[in-house]
Amino acid sequence: MTRRYWDETIETMERGDLDALVDERIRYTVRYAAEHSPFYKKWFAKEQIDPAAVTCHEDLLDLPVISGQVIREHQPPAAADFAFRSVGWEEVFTVHETSGTSGVPKTFFLIWEDWERYAEKYARAFTAQGIGAGDRLVLCTSYGMNIGANTMTLAARDLGVAVIPEGKCTFPVRVVRDYHPTAIVGSVFKLLRLARRLRAEGIEPQDSGVQRLVIGGEGFAAESRAHLEKVWGCEVYNTYGSTEGTMCGECQAKNGLHCPEDLVHVDLYDPALRRFVKDGEDGRLVLTTLLPPGGKAGTLLLNYDTEDWSRVVSRGTCPCGRTHLKIEPPWRETETVTVAGCAINRVDIERAVFQPENMAYLTGEYEAFVYGEEDETVLRVSMECEDLATADRNTIKNRFLETIFKDKPTLAEACEESRCRVLFHFTAPGGLELASVRGRPKRLVDRR
Repeated sequence: MTRRYWDETIETMERGDLDALVDERIRYTVRYAAEHSPFYKKWFAKEQIDPAAVTCHEDLLDLPVISGQVIREHQPPAAADFAFRSVGWEEVFTVHETSGTSGVPKTFFLIWEDWERYAEKYARAFTAQGIGAGDRLVLCTSYGMNIGANTMTLAARDLGVAVIPEGKCTFPVRVVRDYHPTAIVGSVFKLLRLARRLRAEGIEPQDSGVQRLVIGGEGFAAESRAHLEKVWGCEVYNTYGSTEGTMCGECQAKNGLHCPEDLVHVDLYDPALRRFVKDGEDGRLVLTTLLPPGGKAGTLLLNYDTEDWSRVVSRGTCPCGRTHLKIEPPWRETETVTVAGCAINRVDIERAVFQPENMAYLTGEYEAFVYGEEDETVLRVSMECEDLATADRNTIKNRFLETIFKDKPTLAEACEESRCRVLFHFTAPGGLELASVRGRPKRLVDRR
């Protein structure tokens, strides 16, 4: 029988006790940073901040927010050494990097304690999603410099889950046929492609024995989740993780991602990064590493701007019994463009693509480009069809526009006033530009 909680005492802790635990860990972590991190030693002195004055999470509002660029400026090649490394080399277990999709990769140093904490975050998420002893889990997330797959593997070991460490979703179909995995971790599009490959070899995804899909590494629309659940005939769960340490996951209620508040503190700020927003309002996600008293970390962060946005769903008790903060699946600022005065995120495009009527004709693969001059902006959306000859293009166009104009009335107004046009392009499988791109493709590209 799959356990209900990984650590019931912590995960169901009363709010008052949990807040007190968080404040205790903030005090210790700030003191640890001031004593052990070369960057924070200088940072506190430069900002004239007494670390002892930080006594609770509200006090973090008085500390400056740091960005990824600050980390890059304090590591090679911009600096002589890694100022965020908080332990000697003899204590470093592994070195990891961010993907570097937005610039030079940021470097993080992990000691074994870090690995155990990262793994615990995933163990809690997997348990909340019903994954446990006896399950067989295919990991399609990459190993190597990315910490996610490595610590998911450790979490699975602790849960009694057998790992099939593929690292990619292009593994042979025989893996599903021979090992009968019960869960797969991957991205929406990799799992849709896997489903097509299974069908090509006579295996219906719904009959494959896979009971759960866990999506990591990218945000996605509710409509794409619904389509994936229909294709595979199983539950699809969302997780949000990063090398920096923000590992949150949905439970079986699927109405927000639980943040492990005792391990990482999350605040949501206004766009100017000057104040906390109210629960339910959109805010910029800022994280702080939390260490238990006596704990250590290879790299830690205080008030780190993730450049992602979210909103608080609840701080109360979830139907699953967990009491930890729940947030909306975050969306990335780097995946947002402004079109005729309207902010559009990649997920907004995805929601319009994955309308149920459209998916009778589409594979789900898409890409969008923004072009324009001063007087007119063009949003060009390319979609891949299962069969280009029989696809009902008018239906697809109409449903796309109905959806995005309802979500973005400012865009609809701009199109009515001829300040913007939405153009469509349809391709056969493999015909999109991103098909020739290695690695994770950008699906919303500003070419102005």
